[in-house]
Formats: sequence, C-alpha cells, structure tokens
Amino acid sequence: MSATTTPIQQVSDVTILFAGDSGDGMQLTGSQFTLATALARNDLATLPDFPAEIRAPAGTTYGVSGFQLHFGEVAIHTPGDEVDLLVAMNPAALKMNLDRVRIGGAIIANIDSFKQRDLDLARSDSNPLEDGSLSGYEVVALELTKLTREALKDSGLSTKDIDRSKNMFALGLALWLYTRPIEPAREWLKGKFAKKEMIRDANLLVLDKGYHYGETVEAFAARYEVAPAKLEPGTYRSIRGNEALALGLVAATTKSGLGLFYGSYPITPASELLHALSKYKDFGVRTFQAEDEIAAAGSALGAAFGGQLGVTATSGPGLALKGETIGLAMMTELPMVIVDVQRAGPSTGMPTKTEQSDLLMAVYGRNGEAPIPVLAARTPGDCFEAAYEAARVAVKYTTPVILLSDGYLGNGAEPWQIPDPDSLKPFEVRLANPDSVARDDDGAFLPYVRDEVTNARPWAPPGVAGLEHRLGGLEKDARSGGVSYDPENHQYMTDIRAAKVAGIANEFRPLEVEGDQEGDVLVLGWGSTYGTIKAAVDRARSQGLRVGHAHLRWLNPFPNDLGAVLSKFSEVLIPELNHGQLVRLIRERFLLPVKSLAKIQGVPFKTSEIEEAIHQTASGN
Repeated sequence: MSATTTPIQQVSDVTILFAGDSGDGMQLTGSQFTLATALARNDLATLPDFPAEIRAPAGTTYGVSGFQLHFGEVAIHTPGDEVDLLVAMNPAALKMNLDRVRIGGAIIANIDSFKQRDLDLARSDSNPLEDGSLSGYEVVALELTKLTREALKDSGLSTKDIDRSKNMFALGLALWLYTRPIEPAREWLKGKFAKKEMIRDANLLVLDKGYHYGETVEAFAARYEVAPAKLEPGTYRSIRGNEALALGLVAATTKSGLGLFYGSYPITPASELLHALSKYKDFGVRTFQAEDEIAAAGSALGAAFGGQLGVTATSGPGLALKGETIGLAMMTELPMVIVDVQRAGPSTGMPTKTEQSDLLMAVYGRNGEAPIPVLAARTPGDCFEAAYEAARVAVKYTTPVILLSDGYLGNGAEPWQIPDPDSLKPFEVRLANPDSVARDDDGAFLPYVRDEVTNARPWAPPGVAGLEHRLGGLEKDARSGGVSYDPENHQYMTDIRAAKVAGIANEFRPLEVEGDQEGDVLVLGWGSTYGTIKAAVDRARSQGLRVGHAHLRWLNPFPNDLGAVLSKFSEVLIPELNHGQLVRLIRERFLLPVKSLAKIQGVPFKTSEIEEAIHQTASGN
C-alpha cells in the first residue's frame, strides 16, 4: 500500500476514550497515549475507570475497563464531558460508553470481537455495527485481532500472547490519528520488556503496524493536530495524584530533616502510595505493610512518638478502623498524617469508583471531643502541595492531620510543573530541648506546657535524658501529663486542644475567589470538583452571570474570612460527590441556606451539570 494524503485539521482540544476488557490493556494504552501527549506539550486531564469486579467474566458490561483523556492547546480542567473518539474493543465497551460520545464523533471498533457470543455476553439484542444505531457517528470497524495475528504469525508467540498485543495496534493507530509522537511508546516497550525479547519485539512491531495502518488506508476523513499549550515556563512532567502525594511526603521529610515512616494496609485506591514511597529509601523513607488497618495506624503513631514523621494512608473503610488510633494521636498530641484516598461507599461500596463521602467522618469521626485538622487536594498535581502542607502543620502544631484525596485524583493525571524546593514553606521542627523545657519545682519535665503562639506541646521523643514523661489515652494533667480525672482540668484540656486546631486558621492566606468577587452565585467547592467547577463558572460568566468560585483547601478549621466571602453573593451553590456534607458544615457554622448539588454515581461531575445548576440557582429554581 502507498501512504495516503489524509488531510490534517487543527483542533483546540480533543477527548478520547479507550475501553475494553480488563485484559485488553486499556489502562496501559491510555497511559502511553497520555505520555505521548504530555511530551507533545499539551495540557491534559485523565479519568481512568477500573471495573469494580475482580476478574469479571470477559466480554461482560461489568468487566469493562476504560481510560479517558482530554487534551488541548487550551487550559484543560476536566477529563471532558463528551468523547470525540471511542476505541471499543468489544460490544460491552461500546454499550457502556456510547452515551459519552458526542453526535458526529468517531468510533473505532474491533469487529473481530462483535461475534454472536460477544453480543450475548454484553446482553445486546442486535449488532450495533449493523443495526443502524450508530448512524450518527463516524464508525471505523477494524479486524483488529486479525490484523494483529497476521502481523505476528511468524513471531513464535502463542495465540493468547499475540492477542494481548492488539492494544498496541490500537495505540499506534490513535497516535497517528492525532499526530502524537510514537517514540515514547517505543522506548517504554523496550524498557518494560527488556528481558522478554519476543514480547518486546512483537509489541514494537504491532505498534508500528497500527501507526502505518492509518497512513496506508483511507479509513478516516481527517487526521487531527493539537498545538502545544501555552504553559508557564518551567520543567513539567505528567503526574498522577498518588505519585504526587508520595513526592510531597518525600519533600516534607527532606525539608524537615525527619525520617518518614509509612505504615499501611493495602486498600483500593490508596495502595499505590505504598508502592510509590517504597522507592525512596535513599531519602530516609521507611515503608511497612501491616497486617490490618489498625496495626498500620498504630505503627505510624508509634513512629511519631519516636520522633519520625509518621504517615498512614487508606480509603473510607480503613479510615473507620483507624478512628480510635487517630483519637489517641489527638489526645497524645503527636504529629501524624492520615491520607484518605476516598472511594464510593458505604461499607465496601464500589472500591474502584470515586466519591467525596468521607468528609463528615474526617471532621467528626472519633469518640469524644476530638477535633483535628482536615485539608483536601484539588488536582492530581496539587496532591504534592497538600501532602507537604499536611506534614508541615502536623509537625508545627503536634497534631494528627487528615488529608483527603479520592480515586479520581489518585489515579488521574495532569501536567505538573516541578516546583523549586526553595519555594516551599519553611518546615519548623522543634523537638524538645532538655535545657529549655518547662520543669516543676522538683525538676521534672512538664510535657504539656504549651507554646504561647501555636498551643503546641513539646515533641519529646523517648530516650532523651531529662525528657522522661508519661503518655497514653487517659486524660492528662495540663502540665505534668499524668493521668487526671479533675473535671476542670478535663474542660481545660478539651478546650485548649480545640483552640490549637482552630488557631491554625490564623496562618491561612486570604481565601481566593476566582471570577467575580461578588454577585449572583458563589460556587463553593472542595477536593476534586475544582476543575469541573472552574470550567462551569467560566462558561456561566461568558453568558453574563456574575459568578465566583471559591475552593477550600482547609475544611477544619475553615478560613477566618470564609463568612465574609459567602456574604458577598446572593446565592451559594456547593457541588459535591456525596449527599451534601460540606453543605451541612456550612449551614451549621454560618446558618446560611446554601444550595446543594449532590452526585453519587461513582464518576465525577460533568461541566454541563454544574453549569446548569448555576443557571438554576441564579434564577431562583
């Protein structure tokens, strides 16, 4: 075949979705396309979608795995509302994702997986490639399996291994269609399968075949080219939220000079944090996989007692199990970071789907009066700063801190400008000095005499002569730390611990409001809704509405100026991936009739959903 002269169209942004069985390698395909896109200097946002069933039967709708990517030369804040290209490896993938494809969008379908058995597994009454139901789309039906087998017929691989390579054909074709560089995928394959030469060579061959297939057939009306985004000068890398969390914690241990101990028990979608941190032993990081969530929390608290930066991570079910230990950390006033990568609940819930349903548990989920600081990351890259800030505050104020992320942030990716280490906030570490601590008349160390500014007590690791003291979960004397049942002492200790947490707000910067500074509607958000809210507010303002957007980093304590910001708008709308948990906190604190936009479907908001809610709120509906 000779190369075609397919015309190239310039577009500002594109959304593509790879979908198939778990064994079809859709996450790998999407990740490699993302890498190529990052190296092409586009802004991007991703939405990996994992099946909730472990090893679900192949070809079924509940076994579909997807990877959505939105990229462009313009600022990208969301993984996209509508898909421009869907690569569907079987009928189930097409059935589950067709409603996400815009009318007129393109669909590449592996026709070899649209046999009657495949249709039956997907519970499709007819073949959508033949019944006219796809008439509104540009459909390219490829014999993807056959083409892969023909390319590798002399490879010496088994049919099973050959079929596993068909995702590389799809990747090569998609790279050609959107004029992405192919070399990054080649280099990745060479490194990944360096010791498996047959697998390496087979995948490289099929990758090239897919790319050249686009060049030699007239299957597409056009190719598409997306110019590089106008990003701020700097050094960038593509980063996922869990990777950024790990790097933020490594930065904290480096800037503080403290060793970092990470104790965890595997739980989706937080498990990757253990894998990521285990690579940084040279930076003083020690990782420990415990036998359960309670042991993980206990090990991190023990490390904090020993003078280390104690960290543990989990998801909703694990946060519930860690509750008593977090309360003990609050009572003993030791610095500890608890990362909660939230997932859909309740109970085991939907482990691979995202949600923001742990806010109230983070703020209130301990017995007794046990307030602790709670903050949230807003984008995958922002997870770095959030992790660093959580560790900094924990050490400065000798308190446990809960950091909220979620499955969308943890698994999603975006371009991240690598920060200058000197730009990070100074890390104050004040371990107790035997020569300067408060003592009673007999010279005994008084471990609960506090700093006058922060209300933090001295952090006194064991084994230091002159700093011997008692520690435990029973109420402490306000000076000696000994067990106390005195009613007034208990009142004082309860109040001073709460005052310490509340006082953290005194160092917050003024709450930033994007868009209009006063007007019709303030959209107030937290966590992973940031990008979608930002995009929706921009659209609403372009249509003449006076709309602002404030996004909370700190959820406990609230910023001191939050009430003043709320008062500048006629209405306040709060979108959340829960039943309105921030709404409850705002109503409780400020007695305002704020409006809730709740979504509990295991997927993020679409920009159009929030945009519509803004218009309805502004009109009084």
